[in-house]
Amino acid sequence: MVDFVKRVQLQKLMALGALILLYVFFSIFGRGFNSMPMTLAILSRSYFVGFLAIGVTFVIITGGIDLSIGTVMMCSAVIGGFLFRNGVPLWLCLLIMILIGTTFGVVNALLVTKLKLPPFIATLGMMMVSAGLGSIVTNVQAQTFPSPMGGGENAWFARVFIRDGDLPTGVFFLAGYLIITLIILKKTKLGRYTYAIGSNEEAVRLSGVNASNWKMLPYIISGFSAGLASIFFAAAYFVITPGIGQGFELDAIAATVIGGTSLAGGVGSVTGTIIGVFIMSVLAVGLVSMNLPTPYQVFLAGVVVIGAVFMDIQRTNKANQVKKEK
Repeated sequence: MVDFVKRVQLQKLMALGALILLYVFFSIFGRGFNSMPMTLAILSRSYFVGFLAIGVTFVIITGGIDLSIGTVMMCSAVIGGFLFRNGVPLWLCLLIMILIGTTFGVVNALLVTKLKLPPFIATLGMMMVSAGLGSIVTNVQAQTFPSPMGGGENAWFARVFIRDGDLPTGVFFLAGYLIITLIILKKTKLGRYTYAIGSNEEAVRLSGVNASNWKMLPYIISGFSAGLASIFFAAAYFVITPGIGQGFELDAIAATVIGGTSLAGGVGSVTGTIIGVFIMSVLAVGLVSMNLPTPYQVFLAGVVVIGAVFMDIQRTNKANQVKKEK
């Protein structure tokens, strides 16, 4: 396990190096990549994907997966927008959006821990449920949130969560959440049990700990994070269309794995995840700056996802080989 952790730390350093190389590459070959609009595009994308990725990191460390976070984020956003359009105060809409995401997290947790459904199947089902629910509530109509250019009493919304002039204030919210979750993973009982469950859930259970209850919390955190992400997505894009959201979970999961979190469970960190998030964001915006058609962008993003999973499998196989030799 010590060797495995060292390899994960090396993976984190390699990810940081890859981020720097990608930025330099697109700065040279991308059109206007170093401009302020491109920088804001990278940061705006990183806000909501960052929250999704931090949340799903907890789940993946336990050896699970959450495929529903993308559509849960969009479901929370469109329902929040629907309520806002129908006269509900904006601050209350934001709280409801977080509550919706957390509720989906609770349902995922119950399906996995109490009904013993495989995480892949449980969260895949909730992906479909959340996508359908958002469309049903809004009657498949796009919903709008206040923009920075708009006036009125709600003009604070986008300025607070995205930028104030040229200042990307959303980065500070993401940094604050990163610090909180880092403390949870490294300094609390929840963090210790999260790693322990991912390493050997049966051993945790045999030690007298209610592993099922502790395993619920990472899924709830993932849903809560998706609810937070919905606020930043709404602030960044203003117009939310029901039925979209699939694909963001792949960006978040890929970022998590790129950052050194193992799909086998037991190893990972939110700091590595954030590095992975910026790699995915720089790649997405950088490909746009090179005027590549959308199919090429999707193709290359898929290659990155496959590469990240392949590297994780290689790390896991080497760790298992070391255990057998001992």
